[in-house]
Amino acid sequence: MTQVPAPPTDQAAYWNQAGGQAWVDLQNLMDRLNRPIEEVLVARAFPGAGKRVIDIGCGAGATTLGMAKRLGPEGLCLGVDISGPLIEIAKAQAIAGAQFVEADAQTYDFGAPGFDAAMSRFGVMFFSDFDAAFANIRAGLKPGAELVFACWRKPADNPMAVIASRAAAPFLPPTPPTDPLAPGRFAFADPDRVHGILQRSGWAQINIDRLDTPTPVALPDLVTLSLRMGPVAAALRDQDEAVRGKVREAVETALAAEAVNGVVPMVAGCWLVTARA
Repeated sequence: MTQVPAPPTDQAAYWNQAGGQAWVDLQNLMDRLNRPIEEVLVARAFPGAGKRVIDIGCGAGATTLGMAKRLGPEGLCLGVDISGPLIEIAKAQAIAGAQFVEADAQTYDFGAPGFDAAMSRFGVMFFSDFDAAFANIRAGLKPGAELVFACWRKPADNPMAVIASRAAAPFLPPTPPTDPLAPGRFAFADPDRVHGILQRSGWAQINIDRLDTPTPVALPDLVTLSLRMGPVAAALRDQDEAVRGKVREAVETALAAEAVNGVVPMVAGCWLVTARA
């Protein structure tokens, strides 16, 4: 079996260097691709006008801004992310009721329990200690406040997420098998694991529901995204132009086979997770 390139292991370094810069460069594409998930998440997590919300792993701030608009000028949505480059972009777009801080939500001091909700769009699967992270987030919420987050289900439910990696693998050095429990995109694929983490860290009324959201993307955009972000991009960083060219051709061919009239009909296979502090 062809080994798929492994994801980065040092999340802080990745998101403050190559990964963060790639997201900055592709911000408009990323926001457009993730908007359907953002809309579902913000609507579900909204605690009421004038309330206070934490946005975990806020990236360039799209979800934070979306929530801040709903909360109104008397409310607050605090976006937290470990990526300095992304937080700088977020701060440049800040509106009334939206604040941003470069920090790790696993250890950040949210102060006395004062937030009415916490949410995350694909930002909670990268902590080094999941139990500690969710306990820390809960400590910043009022009793009974709601946590709402979206995370990826297994790769089989998101085939477009791994097509590029599999196409690129024959041209790249072998990598060790990926630990499915390690921090990374699919770390929360197993709902029983997610339930256990939340239960151990003190959350109650835990619900985990399937969420399948169409996210069609133009073929050239998906090729660019596949080569600039994620495991293929990380593996290509130390390769010469000959290898890069072969990988690009292989990725383009593999993704083109999935396209219909120039558009790849992706569906985001996620879990929508809710719990109470």
